[in-house]
Amino acid sequence: MDARNFLGMEQRDEQTWSFVVTERLITPGQFLFGGCGLAAGLVALEEASGRPTIWGSAHYLSYAPTNAEVVVTTDLAVVGGHVTQARATARAEGREILTVHAALGTGDLTSPTPWVTMPTVPDPEQCKQRDVPITIGSSIFEHVDSRIAIGRRYDEMDGTPGEPVSAIWARVPGHFEPSAATLAIFGDYVSGGASQPLGRRAFGRSLDNTIRVATLEPTEWVLCEIHMHALAGGFAQGTAFLWSQSGTLLATASQTIASKLWEPPTS
Repeated sequence: MDARNFLGMEQRDEQTWSFVVTERLITPGQFLFGGCGLAAGLVALEEASGRPTIWGSAHYLSYAPTNAEVVVTTDLAVVGGHVTQARATARAEGREILTVHAALGTGDLTSPTPWVTMPTVPDPEQCKQRDVPITIGSSIFEHVDSRIAIGRRYDEMDGTPGEPVSAIWARVPGHFEPSAATLAIFGDYVSGGASQPLGRRAFGRSLDNTIRVATLEPTEWVLCEIHMHALAGGFAQGTAFLWSQSGTLLATASQTIASKLWEPPTS
């Protein structure tokens, strides 16, 4: 399975794609998961341009609820010799819900050695399953296998502040093809990263979501090394390094998140 199939995208014409917001594409709030929205835009733009993603950023404007049809339209604004500058617009129920801006292309210059290093963490099979409070309902988290490599589970959050750096191993079972779209989905794990330094269960709504692709290589698991930078006025900022199991930097991700504490029902 590749990202296109995971998202359920169908091509209408050279510029237009569509998909339905199914249960495996939603947040616990029952609307399209931000990373899936960015991923859909990148799938469409790569197909339209015939070039791989260098960088892509989604600006979230509104929601696409469960069972809504999302229509993605591409516009190749500037096509150069090596780089295409483009945008994709996604609409649902007559509303524009997000816009993806991206650069796509290839070049020749490559550093012989990496400039950053993957942290030393246990293998995925040795890590605890990442739990999600069952009361928040079905979502994409039931379709992505994720393990905590650095940090605490939600049931271990007791209000004691923790470290701003955490890490999660993630995979879609049976989904082995590396792509910018796949990494965009995993990069959205930054949105929950404020829980670790706060020591309390927090969730977030992405205002923006950016993926910058380094090297794509086959890997069953992706390590999302999350660094939270700040939380002020209800908005958190963070980045993530996305690593293959062999230690190759696949991409970096960044977000601004409208963050809130999650409180269990009082009934």
